[in-house]
Amino acid sequence: MTDLQQLGLQAKQASFRLAELSHQQKNAVLLRIAEQLKHHQAEILAANALDIQQAEQQGLSPALIDRLLLTEQRLDSIIHEVKHIVSLADPVGNLIDGTELDSGIKIERKRVPLGVIGVIYEARPNVTVDVACLCLKTGNAAILRGGKETQHTNQILVKIIQQALIAEQLPASAIQAITNPDRQLITQLLKLDQYVDMIIPRGGAALHQLCKEQSTIPVIVGGIGVCHLFVEASADITKSLRVIHNAKTQRPSTCNTLETLLVQESIAEKFLAELAQYNQQPAITFHADPQAFSILNQYTDRVKPLMDETLSQEWLSLDLNVVIVKDINQAIAHIRHYGSQHSDGILSQNPQLLMQFAQQVDSAAVYLNASTRFTDGGEFGLGAEVAVSTQKLHARGPMGLEALTTYKWICSGDYAVRK
Repeated sequence: MTDLQQLGLQAKQASFRLAELSHQQKNAVLLRIAEQLKHHQAEILAANALDIQQAEQQGLSPALIDRLLLTEQRLDSIIHEVKHIVSLADPVGNLIDGTELDSGIKIERKRVPLGVIGVIYEARPNVTVDVACLCLKTGNAAILRGGKETQHTNQILVKIIQQALIAEQLPASAIQAITNPDRQLITQLLKLDQYVDMIIPRGGAALHQLCKEQSTIPVIVGGIGVCHLFVEASADITKSLRVIHNAKTQRPSTCNTLETLLVQESIAEKFLAELAQYNQQPAITFHADPQAFSILNQYTDRVKPLMDETLSQEWLSLDLNVVIVKDINQAIAHIRHYGSQHSDGILSQNPQLLMQFAQQVDSAAVYLNASTRFTDGGEFGLGAEVAVSTQKLHARGPMGLEALTTYKWICSGDYAVRK
């Protein structure tokens, strides 16, 4: 049996110790983690191979298996991200602002750790390392609950992280994992408000909905990416095709992947003909509305009729919705109706329309002539992200180090009393 009360108590106690650490002490444990990940590479990949084998036997989708897969290159990338986090400035202890009051009281707002972070996620083993290292860098303890499909990989990753903590004379309970696959434990974790300060779900819409409905702890909502690009009439067609292909195919199983392409009606005939012929490897399968279907069908057999329900869902694969819109106003209306406020962009040479799109599209990241694939903590210079938030309170967009802190008021006086 997993005793979540005990896990929570241990995490809270560890968070008090972590909050006292210097920048140098925190960086030392991160470097130790990076070193041990490399040293135990063969064991990590072997554990991941077991998870992949079971995932294939269970008939999991190619998109989910891709999220689960670790290769030597991907593990090297994870290690590189850990070292990059070391190089980033630690926000803890930073003075945000301050003043001296007429009463003589000096007040300062300083950044401090949140405390204990609970993270519930599916498939991606890199999240285990990313979250652990971001939490440690900011003096937070973490309770991790990965999906059962990553059970073997997560067990060895957490073991390596805990060994690094012990080697640096820090409590192993600073990073703990719930390895029991019983889903009831998720609900129990969501009620652990005595010890846990914030819940971050990373998974599908059902997981986010469960957390919003069941949690007695503040929840960071996000990670569902129904991302759009709108090709406006003045767009450079050649450059736009390259951006679209990158946004859809560079890594289609991620939340910042393009899912719906909106094309202005006045250029649809020419643009979609070019798009069909440009469709390089890996090739995209188009799901087109009736007007777009009649155009694309002349040039490619990789086109299917669009089903309305796919407009509000993630494909997470080499499938792309294609919708023709009259103008920018209809494009924006479409994004507002079907989008998830994650990452949406416009391809245009018109400065006024670029500004209109930036002002009127209410998404965490808005792109003007760029791929949506840039919505990432590393790409934004934040280090490995703990999540992408699509809400508006506390944090929005890729959540790096600063998003894992809060602040406290430090008030100093000379035995001051209020008059």
